[in-house]
Amino acid sequence: MAENVTVGWQVGADVTDWQLTVESRARRVRADLAALPPVPASEVARKAADVSLEIVDAALRSADNKWWRSGASWWSGWHIERAWRALHEAEIYLAAADPDLPSKLPGLRARVRMYLEEGDPRRAAMERENPDRATVVDAMRAAFDASDDAHAAARALRNKLIVISLALFVLNFTLGLVGLIKPGLVPMCMPPNMAVHQPLCPTGTGAASGWDVWMVQLFGALGATISVVLLLIRRRPDLSPYVLVGYQALVKILLGATLSAVGLLALGAGLVSGIVYVGSQAALLLWAVLFGYAQQVGTRLLDNYADRLMDEVRPSPERVSTSGGKR
Repeated sequence: MAENVTVGWQVGADVTDWQLTVESRARRVRADLAALPPVPASEVARKAADVSLEIVDAALRSADNKWWRSGASWWSGWHIERAWRALHEAEIYLAAADPDLPSKLPGLRARVRMYLEEGDPRRAAMERENPDRATVVDAMRAAFDASDDAHAAARALRNKLIVISLALFVLNFTLGLVGLIKPGLVPMCMPPNMAVHQPLCPTGTGAASGWDVWMVQLFGALGATISVVLLLIRRRPDLSPYVLVGYQALVKILLGATLSAVGLLALGAGLVSGIVYVGSQAALLLWAVLFGYAQQVGTRLLDNYADRLMDEVRPSPERVSTSGGKR
């Protein structure tokens, strides 16, 4: 079995973080398998681990051949999830074949604690002193299944964010195009008032311009970008293959552009007359920025959901307390 240490997918120059992580852990499993004594009772588990590692290598190679990888495989993420699931199976079979399993229990318990709730009976059984091998394998499989399901959920959320972003982009582009072709059809100008005796428009002219909608959307995107900065500051680094923060930022910016146009329509319609006063172009554009930032009220719920989901994908060490339970 010593040849297994060197056999496998070789790291290229343009690999991603998840490929490096999977490849490193696969090498570790191969080394541990090669170090196991040749016990006939464990041969079935060793062979099963080897098969799983071959699946890992195949998935890594398919992800590395970007000319072959189609948009469908990127959308479904099958090569990523297949690599992770096969790696987890190899690690489970390694535990099943390892005659020195009791010495590995502290590390295995720590991994199980990260993904199984404190009241889970499989976790409770593994926490007992000297659990049998079947109990350890069952708890590991449940923990890895929870991790793999969280990865699939993260991919599903990523795809939803992409669809929402495309819809918002088409909507914003259509509004801007309509305003450019027929100025004033999407009214962004404020009606005359006691201080300003002519319409007040985003571009500073006294009449509707084809660039009014684009100007409002630009400043709305500016306001949304402020909330994106706050999102980046509070988000901890993550090596998950599905990093959602970029897609969340895109949704925020595009939604901010949309809400800025809707907000100025409300101002022009007098829905907040007597509450909001707009007496200059600077004030008008400032309101566009504020309306763009206001998307944070709705997308904050999305941020919280994404945070919880990514915590399930890659739990931080702080989630496990010194007593072994989740904080």
